[in-house]
Amino acid sequence: MNKNFKQVVFSGVQPTGSLHLGNYLGAIKNFVELQKKMECIYCIVDLHAITVFQNPKELKKNILETTAEFIACGLDFKKSIIFNQSSVSGHAELAWIFNCISRIGWMNRMTQFKEKAGSNKENASVGLYVYPSLMAADILLYKATHVPVGDDQKQHLELVRNIAQKFNNDFKSSNFFPIPEPLIQKKLSRVMSLRDGKKKMSKSEESDYSRINLQDSEDEIRKKIKKAKTDSSPIPGTIEELKDRPEALNLLSIYSFVINSTIEKTLNTMKGREFSKFKNDLSDALVATICPIGKKIKNLKNDQSYLLKILHEGTERANSIAEKNLDKVKEIMGFVLH
Repeated sequence: MNKNFKQVVFSGVQPTGSLHLGNYLGAIKNFVELQKKMECIYCIVDLHAITVFQNPKELKKNILETTAEFIACGLDFKKSIIFNQSSVSGHAELAWIFNCISRIGWMNRMTQFKEKAGSNKENASVGLYVYPSLMAADILLYKATHVPVGDDQKQHLELVRNIAQKFNNDFKSSNFFPIPEPLIQKKLSRVMSLRDGKKKMSKSEESDYSRINLQDSEDEIRKKIKKAKTDSSPIPGTIEELKDRPEALNLLSIYSFVINSTIEKTLNTMKGREFSKFKNDLSDALVATICPIGKKIKNLKNDQSYLLKILHEGTERANSIAEKNLDKVKEIMGFVLH
């Protein structure tokens, strides 16, 4: 479908607190692999963050911290474009255009708004409601052809595709915007909470014991895994036997992904073992993977000017693409360009 377009990957991460194991395994590890094969644009989506109130000092700190986490995890700012969303005005401008192309019925179907707004949706910000228009602008501003998504973002990407299609049809520009394709990780698309195997690992969950943060120390990692919820049965031999054991499945999936294996191989090796012993192996694997990243993050956070330089260079590169594409959108729509 996108054969006439250059292959471009776009993805973004909100700067709303320290990144955790779920962000790393579910997204950033994949970002690092993708930059070896395709042209990649990775954005710190600070405009998305303000759909709920952010303390200004905290927001600035979090933008720089997320930049440090990107680099420490292996993203290469020379290969990929890394920048913060608010520094390229085209995101907000194209989002308004897409607000006028999107239909209210489309927005009403978005389940994530219902989940985030909860029972008090009359008090939610308009930004939270039209968030998917901004997400469409993020992706289509760069004519991205591929978007790495988790299960919870598939609905939003479908809306992006609808917006691209409607723009192309409305303005008789059938080949202007590509119809972006999802890139869904086969091995592990969701890392679940260490306290509840049915809930996604999240920065917003109250208990810090629900997640492994990328800046956790060895002691913290071992403590959290020791306290992680499991059940009293030993490790089974097949995936089918894990169907009603979400916490056991989560820990075994994390271990398999961290050691670059499959859950089938892990079950084959670990069958019959108690989780108390398995947790030692899981802790060892996590310490070996996470602690070196945490050390790099701490070093990078101490060099704010270096992080600002990375963002500045990324903004210039992103802006040069965004301005050309936005001017073309305006021309197609009949705006007068000066």
